[in-house]
Amino acid sequence: MLNIGCHLSASKGFLNMAKEAVSINANTFQFFTRNPRGFKAKDIDEKDINKFLEYISDKNFAPIVAHAPYTLNACSADEKIRELAKVTMADDLRRMEYVPNNYYNFHPGSHVKQGVEVGTDYIVEMLNSILTPQQTTTVLLETMAGKGSEIGRSFNELKDILDRVELKEKMGVCLDTCHIWDGGYNIVDDLDRVVDEFDSIIGLDKLYAIHLNDSKNVMNSHKDRHETIGNGHIGLEALARVINHPQLRNLPFELETPNDLQGYAKEIEILRQLYNE
Repeated sequence: MLNIGCHLSASKGFLNMAKEAVSINANTFQFFTRNPRGFKAKDIDEKDINKFLEYISDKNFAPIVAHAPYTLNACSADEKIRELAKVTMADDLRRMEYVPNNYYNFHPGSHVKQGVEVGTDYIVEMLNSILTPQQTTTVLLETMAGKGSEIGRSFNELKDILDRVELKEKMGVCLDTCHIWDGGYNIVDDLDRVVDEFDSIIGLDKLYAIHLNDSKNVMNSHKDRHETIGNGHIGLEALARVINHPQLRNLPFELETPNDLQGYAKEIEILRQLYNE
């Protein structure tokens, strides 16, 4: 079964997100833990969460993916911004325990001319200070397109972080098809080689989720501009190979294309038709 969903608004709560997902034939979804351009978070509504957990209990849902706000930068040159990132992620992970055994995805951040080594040190320091043996949430580093001073533009940069995190069993990777294409990985003509490279550097056992997006840009552009499925430079045929790849096909796929709910519904319908059951 294809485990596929899209990014939904958390403003109306978990139950509403689950109902929206089911209405478009999705069996997972992604959501922002708080204001994506800020840090403000809604109060936890335990009644809503309990209703959500009951609602999805018989619907064969795959894990859902929480996304940290874009403003979270664990490797900023500004100590106050790094501290805010740490406090925010620690709070998000506490909140995620209300919906246990799911995923929390974040952008590693931008080192802002400090250099990758310094930025990586800061990211590792933060993760080692907030991850706990008790948490059920797996924290995912997202593959990045490499614009500006982003960390995570290569599998090796992510490996450098993962290797130094003490609680390795709490960590994984979310692969974004647009990002790695823009970052120079040719998933159109040589998907098998890219998957093998990921496996040899990081290990496929660390790949937990995929952001399934087309790209407005040619390969290796380092620009990160998502396009609707089949209308970009990656194309529908290549994305169909991604969802059917034997080492990827059982992962949860989250659409982050520029779409409304009905647009997502159409994309999910197309992808389900292309999935080899």
